[in-house]
Amino acid sequence: MRRIPPAELTLKPFHILDQRWALLVAGSAKPNPMTVSWGGFGTLWNKPVATVYVRPTRHTFGLLAAEPAFTLNFLPEPLRGVLDLCGSVSGRDADKWQASGVKPVPSKCIPVPRVGDAELALECRVVASFDFDPKRFLDPTIVDLYPRQDFHRAFIGEVLAVWHAES
Repeated sequence: MRRIPPAELTLKPFHILDQRWALLVAGSAKPNPMTVSWGGFGTLWNKPVATVYVRPTRHTFGLLAAEPAFTLNFLPEPLRGVLDLCGSVSGRDADKWQASGVKPVPSKCIPVPRVGDAELALECRVVASFDFDPKRFLDPTIVDLYPRQDFHRAFIGEVLAVWHAES
């Protein structure tokens, strides 16, 4: 993998998370990979950012709150099963690194590791977060997606490094 400036990254923003999914890794002492399919990319406060959304009921939520940094890792298609596993098992109950067979590798800019098998990885420092407020949903059907009232928190991460597989 080689490091590229965030401004040189080209991707299909409506495809990469929704269709391909990613492993969000949080925590440094005992890092946890969690599958995500909601998020976004852009510029905010003159910084390149990636935004991810995590419910407070998830193990990763506490890790992000304790250490405001994460990596966002996109795996090659043959590793789709890793995403299935990491989206169905909690890091409270299992070591997903061992169960999935993927390996953490040190990041350069943050204490949270990247996924060694990723073809694209972003190192992000959380610069802001906010909780979804159901009173602000303009579409009332959105509330129906939260039967347990566990509304997501958005974590906005400044992209400090982008790692791209050599092609």
